[in-house]
Amino acid sequence: GVAGCCAKTTTAPLDRVKILLQAHNHHYKHLGVFSTLRAVPRKEGYLGLYKGNGAMMIRIFPYGAIQFMAFDQYKKVVIKKQLGISGHVHRLMAGSMAGITAVICTYPLDMVRVRLAFQVKGEHKYMGIIHAFKMIYTKEGGFSGFYRGLMPTVVGMAPYAGFSFFTFGTLKSIGLAQAPNLLGRPSLDNPDVLVLKTHVNLLCGGIAGAIAQTISYPLDVTRRRMQLGAVLPDSEKCLTMVQTLKYVYQQHGIRRGLYRGLSLNYIRCIPSQAVAFTTYELMKQFLHLN
Repeated sequence: GVAGCCAKTTTAPLDRVKILLQAHNHHYKHLGVFSTLRAVPRKEGYLGLYKGNGAMMIRIFPYGAIQFMAFDQYKKVVIKKQLGISGHVHRLMAGSMAGITAVICTYPLDMVRVRLAFQVKGEHKYMGIIHAFKMIYTKEGGFSGFYRGLMPTVVGMAPYAGFSFFTFGTLKSIGLAQAPNLLGRPSLDNPDVLVLKTHVNLLCGGIAGAIAQTISYPLDVTRRRMQLGAVLPDSEKCLTMVQTLKYVYQQHGIRRGLYRGLSLNYIRCIPSQAVAFTTYELMKQFLHLN
């Protein structure tokens, strides 16, 4: 939970800009990444960069906690059942299942966070987290309204979380096996356990985030559009995952549609994943879990 909160707070301004660009908010749709980062504080003040971050923190603590815990548990189950052909495959499967579990458990909070982050000062439809929950529940079909866009999220989360844990775990095991003295050090809570040095941890986490994002990004764009639903003027053309993918591709193409905001996502996701994995490894030592 702490790992998730540290990671997301580090990159909250970039996350807000990504949502504004992905769904072509009419106030910022003609701007690029860096010009939007400059325009948001001018239009909405510096706190505008953190809009929706309160809902994000409420969501990300259980999300991070469930994801990391589920990964360790699923890995044990997969190894015990002898599924897959190697430890790398075990990591990929466990990471995918952990990501899907965390997403399903915390999806309504993600929906509310996106709605709040997409709002621009002076055009507030939602007054806060509780008000957004009430509005979505009453106006968009009860509980089903909170799970709009779940399918592309689950489909995208499997490769994203899977490759994220897979890449980090593989780099960590190869690094400690090939160059233990150069890259590793004894764990603070257990000298018999070798862990990566902090800067190496950050590097491995960043690489893991970059690879995972590239693979799953078009589904992230699809999810955001579906989550925003009635807020967008073209929402009736984005009712299903396939419809949304087709619509974004036909209207905006690959670079300006399916991969719009990807450069920002690298800037956002690489430090986010680096901080998440590093904080997780440090918290394990702090809580004597090695």
